[in-house]
Amino acid sequence: MSERFDCFYCRDSLQGKKYVQKEGRHCCVKCFDKICANTCIECKKPIGADSKELHFKNRYWHDTCFRCVKCYKSLVDEPFAKDNKVWCGDCTTAEDAPKCKGCFKPIIAGDQNVEYKKMVWHKDCFTCSQCKKVIGSGSFFPKGDDFYCVSCHENKFAKTCAKCKNPITSGGLTYQEQPWHSECFICSNCKKQLGGKRFTAVEDEFYCVECYKACVAKKCAGCKNPITGFGRGTSVVNYEDESWHDYCFKCTRCARGLANKRFVRHDGKIYCAECPKRH
Repeated sequence: MSERFDCFYCRDSLQGKKYVQKEGRHCCVKCFDKICANTCIECKKPIGADSKELHFKNRYWHDTCFRCVKCYKSLVDEPFAKDNKVWCGDCTTAEDAPKCKGCFKPIIAGDQNVEYKKMVWHKDCFTCSQCKKVIGSGSFFPKGDDFYCVSCHENKFAKTCAKCKNPITSGGLTYQEQPWHSECFICSNCKKQLGGKRFTAVEDEFYCVECYKACVAKKCAGCKNPITGFGRGTSVVNYEDESWHDYCFKCTRCARGLANKRFVRHDGKIYCAECPKRH
């Protein structure tokens, strides 16, 4: 027993009948004309399965409706100009044709052109306001009444990275009012990116917490661990080229904390003011 071959919409059998395939679906001619057919921009009627269809930039015509708006000459297989409606080459005169924003001359049938926000240019007239090179159909950046190619826009408007001095075209970060590429703002030791992470700056170099502890931070004369300024013991005591965490700076004999208090140093050790007097 053969598998049924039906219209997607009305479910009538398509065996031995004419049908149309659209968007992966099979449908009978009647359903196509009623449901799927595009509407002609000129006569406003559906373009049925038995009609020849022409299209241009998401607009559709019967082949018999695709004609010059002025002389009604058929434009099938003919060059034409478009300004909401279509024109043949003979009727596209200086009076009727859209004017190029660059040279102010008419854009006639067959001319390559660029359209942007209801303005139109000859392709060769659409140029960068800075370097004057033809942008044509390439990428560009509008700024007021000016247009810039990618390279000129970067050089003129993009922020410059404080490290590599190249333009920052997207993303990036700011540190001390200076812009950086994310990939340039890195730890001087391990080269990992520091954006969004804790770090320490030392003489214009940046270090992540781990590398600062291992490579840069002074060692506490008391506990011998790095003095990082992070977490517990952010205050530091410095004395005679040595440094201590504030909680490590204490009397050698009685262990009293001596940060911001009087102390005595004897034989390389720290004592409170009272302990040297004791025997």
